Amino acid sequence: MASEGQQHAPELRAVARHLGRRRFLTVTGAAASLAFATNLPTAGVAGAAELDARRIPDDPFTLGVASGDPLPSSVLLWTRLAPAPYEPGGGLPQERVTVHWELARDARFRRVARRGTATAHPEFNHTVHVEVDHLEAGRTYYFRFRTGKWISETGRTRTAPPTGSRTSALTLAAVSCQAYHDGYFTAYKHLAQDDVDVVFHLGDYLYEYAVNAVGGARNYTDRTLPAHYNKETQTLGDYRLRYALYKSDPDLRAAHAAHPFVVTWDDHEAENNYADDIDENGNPPAEFLLRRAAAYRAYWENQPLRRPQLPDGPDARLYRRLKWGRLAQFDILDTRQYRSDQAYGDKAHAPGPETDDPRRTITGATQERWLIDGWRRSRALWNVVPQQVTFSQRKLDLNAQAKLSMDAWDGYRASRKRVLAGARSADIDNLMVLTGDVHVGYAFDIKADFDDPSSRTVGTEIVATSIASGKDGADKPANWDTYTKANPHLKFYNGRRGYVTVALGGDSARADFKTVSAVTTPGAPIRTAASFVTEAGDPGLRPA
Repeated sequence: MASEGQQHAPELRAVARHLGRRRFLTVTGAAASLAFATNLPTAGVAGAAELDARRIPDDPFTLGVASGDPLPSSVLLWTRLAPAPYEPGGGLPQERVTVHWELARDARFRRVARRGTATAHPEFNHTVHVEVDHLEAGRTYYFRFRTGKWISETGRTRTAPPTGSRTSALTLAAVSCQAYHDGYFTAYKHLAQDDVDVVFHLGDYLYEYAVNAVGGARNYTDRTLPAHYNKETQTLGDYRLRYALYKSDPDLRAAHAAHPFVVTWDDHEAENNYADDIDENGNPPAEFLLRRAAAYRAYWENQPLRRPQLPDGPDARLYRRLKWGRLAQFDILDTRQYRSDQAYGDKAHAPGPETDDPRRTITGATQERWLIDGWRRSRALWNVVPQQVTFSQRKLDLNAQAKLSMDAWDGYRASRKRVLAGARSADIDNLMVLTGDVHVGYAFDIKADFDDPSSRTVGTEIVATSIASGKDGADKPANWDTYTKANPHLKFYNGRRGYVTVALGGDSARADFKTVSAVTTPGAPIRTAASFVTEAGDPGLRPA
């Protein structure tokens, strides 16, 4: 949590005094004055000076490579040029750089399928997003970038199977919450070596909080981080530098190079527990929207996202739909940008008129309709919803009127009721929700009536623990007995760090919760803490 009454950076306050929300979307001059450009480079920018890549003296691929959002005939490739990643601008001048890319059928690049060039624009912090199309469906590819004499590491990616195909299997990984200052990203080292088809990142890719000279709980003795990391991120420059810190982590780099990612944000990519244009400290919305614009811009720049996800000022369409043949449909949600403010001051509270107010929403009306309409058209066996905060009811105590989290779907019970009614009306048999946020692993049966344990089970929720947030954690946190007694639909609860894999098949889905013993020291081994199976057509989790 940020300190009470914290104020935004002076430049945010100065510009915000002249901008309301609607004016912000049109006054591009004021936005540009803070480097919050909202559009692709104009012809004038594209015609600016080009850097001779032969003049780059040090390796510019310090932040690795990534791929994302696989389609049957297309995948998105990403990199960023930053020979000095911890410096503003990454150590490059404000000039554009030509980057060559290759995508091949083999790791030695003897059978190149596609190649081309892209421009790393300074306006986008020298990031590169290449949408490669005309690819074969359902196959593995390898890719790399080159500029000047420098060649990036090799990445591995894959395309989705043909639309409508009866694909028999898919293994995904779900990850979330990687606070750099809380520990090492050891789980990513193991994930890079795991046999998965795609990784879903469910939010909190970075944290806005200060990181001290020794990297917080990492307690470095072999390096000193620059002083500009030891403050909360607020401006575009702050967020860009923070991504450079995170993406320089070798384990995160390895995971991105090994697997395509599908990403969505939660709160910390901008600010803790924000709701639409309302921040947690009561600052004017116009100020926060400037900060949100910076955060969203830096997020797009540093993730393997396609052009439709490019922000327009403080707004970005991050919810989207991907399909894996007829085996699975993935409806990726954004439960942060459009939500109503948290009920009851965002304090743990028993259900009441605010939580059940049908005017309040966690998704916004447009996204809610999009989700339910997509279910009605779905032909997939498994309908999977990767999203941010706990969907199932989670009582926090054993009182008759137990308190619930107001930041999760429990604080928006009318929203949850409408979504479950939509799933029922769409005749969705195999609903699975993937969740992050809470720094623990959970396995829930989604109930038609959470207050009636005997009510029908209508789906499953798999909650991925954090990569590092919360430090080492424990197999049984202090509230383990309370939570398991108060929530009979909770089938598993573990507080270690790690990730979860889900193997989807024609008959069943299997979830394996994988944890490491520590993140405050590097190199911990990984183990499977528990495994569960749910049968197609018969929702409900059973120990594997």
